[in-house]
Amino acid sequence: MNNEKFNTLELLQTKFRYPFPTLKNPHADQLQEITETQWIDGEYLWLFENNPDLRKKYKKTKTAHIAAQWFPTASVERFRPICRLMLWTLYNDDLYEESTPENIQYIRDQSLAILHGEITAEDSGIPLGKMLASLRQELLQFIPEVSLSRFTEMIEKYFNGLERELKLKRDKIYPSVTECIALREDSICLYPFLQLVEVETGIILPQEIHDHPVIRRLQALACHLVTFFNEVQSVAKDEATDSVYYNIVKVIQNEHKITLEEACMENLRLHNQDLKEFVELQASLPDFGIWHEAVVNWVHYMSMVLSGWKSISTKLARYTAADFPEANELKDKLKQM
Repeated sequence: MNNEKFNTLELLQTKFRYPFPTLKNPHADQLQEITETQWIDGEYLWLFENNPDLRKKYKKTKTAHIAAQWFPTASVERFRPICRLMLWTLYNDDLYEESTPENIQYIRDQSLAILHGEITAEDSGIPLGKMLASLRQELLQFIPEVSLSRFTEMIEKYFNGLERELKLKRDKIYPSVTECIALREDSICLYPFLQLVEVETGIILPQEIHDHPVIRRLQALACHLVTFFNEVQSVAKDEATDSVYYNIVKVIQNEHKITLEEACMENLRLHNQDLKEFVELQASLPDFGIWHEAVVNWVHYMSMVLSGWKSISTKLARYTAADFPEANELKDKLKQM
C-alpha cells in the first residue's frame, strides 16, 4: 500500500466516532493570547529566542484551544493553569523526544521535586522548572495538597512512559502491541489532565473514589482512546522522527506484517472495542452514595475529552502538515542547555 494514497485524516474524521457532547470553553481566545504573548514570547522566550519559526509552530498548535475542548466550563482563573500545563506537555515532549533514558530520569526527578514543593525552580537546573513552579502555585489556589500529590503521581507516570519510549527508540526494538498500549497509556500524558477536573468543577472527590477499580478503568480507557486516535494522526510525524517503535499503528504493522492501512484499521478495531467498554461502564456506574452525582459528572467530563480531542486536533497543523519541530532543532537546543 502506498502511504500517500491512504488518507489518515479522512479515516480520523469519518471512522473515529464518539457519542459524547462537544463543548468549548469561551475563554479559549483570551488564554491563547496569554499563551502566545506572555508565555511563548514572554516568560519562556529564552527557550527558543533565536528560533522564531519554532515559536510560530508552537503558537499554531493552539494549546489553549485544545484545553478549551477538554475543560469547557472552567472559569478563566481556573482555566489558566490548565493551559499552562498544556503548553508544558508540548514543550517537554518536544525537548526530550531526542534525549536519552538516563537524562529523562534526572528531568523526571527534578520535575517531581518542584511539583512536591521540595526544591525551587532555580535549584532544579532544568529548563522547564519555572513553568512547573508556576503551575504548582496556580493549582494550589484551587485544589488541596493531596490532589496535587495525585496529579504529580500522574506526571511521574508520564515520565516513566517517556523513558520507556526512549529506550525502545535507542535500541530500535518494537514492543508487542499489548506492551505498546500499556506504555502509551502512560506517555500520552492524559492522566494528569483527568485529575484536573477537580480544578474545573471545584469538587474534591475522596481518595477511595480515585482508587475504585471502575474509575481507574475508565481513566485507562480514556487514555487508550486518545492514544489510538493520536497514533493514526501522528504516524507521518513518527516516521519522520524515527519514533515508530512506540506508535501503536507501526507496532501493529510490524507484529502482523501488514500494510499501513490494514494496521490503521486494526488500531480502529481496538479503539472501538475500548470505546464500547467505556460507554458501557459510564452507563452502569456503581453507586457512590453522596458522591454519586459528582462522579457521574466527572465521567461525563472525561468523555468530552475524547470528542473534544477529535474536534480540535484534526484541524491542527502540528499533525496535519509538516508543522512539528524537526529533530535537529530540538537536538541543537538540548546541547545548548
